[in-house]
Amino acid sequence: MAKWKPCKRRYFIKKLKRFGFEPPEPGGHHFYMRYDAYTLTLPSNKEYSVPQVRMLLNEIQRGIGKKIALEEWENL
Repeated sequence: MAKWKPCKRRYFIKKLKRFGFEPPEPGGHHFYMRYDAYTLTLPSNKEYSVPQVRMLLNEIQRGIGKKIALEEWENL
């Protein structure tokens, strides 16, 4: 069974690109990534903690209406 792990920001962005998000765009204090009509604001810290990764993935799931399993996320 897979376990949640912290994730470096650059790896998080790479995984989102493989999932279908567009490259990060600057805007204001944060960068943004788009998936069709959904826009995700990326936190600026260099590494995302486990609770932060889970929160971001839950936000993405609600925004795009698609479930992302932990195993699928780990394999991206």
